[in-house]
Amino acid sequence: MVEAVQYSGDVPKKAKKLPDPAGYRILIALPDVDETTAGGIYVPDERRDAEQVATIVGFVMKVGPQAYMDESKFPTGPWCKEGDWIVMRAYSGTRLSIHGKEFRIINDDSVEAVVEDPRGVVRV
Repeated sequence: MVEAVQYSGDVPKKAKKLPDPAGYRILIALPDVDETTAGGIYVPDERRDAEQVATIVGFVMKVGPQAYMDESKFPTGPWCKEGDWIVMRAYSGTRLSIHGKEFRIINDDSVEAVVEDPRGVVRV
């Protein structure tokens, strides 16, 4: 694994692992797709990758500094906060992989709903 190191004076400082979303964007972690179905059938890697790309559920990791600041768009305040499970549009946002884990950076208005328990929420 390669780590970015920045030097501040004589003290090296490690770069953060997760990016900070800019402006009105939100950093979302995607849930892992199960390797087997409820009936015990193995799901091939290609199918799991396709399911992860098309997922509609994510975990809010970080919220950008201008997210939900537009009072004309969000008169009742933020639609979600860090630590929430959300429903978003399939295929939305910018996909990125950090150490093998997939994340998305989405716009604040891409959040469709907040869910208490994401298990069982599937795209149809």
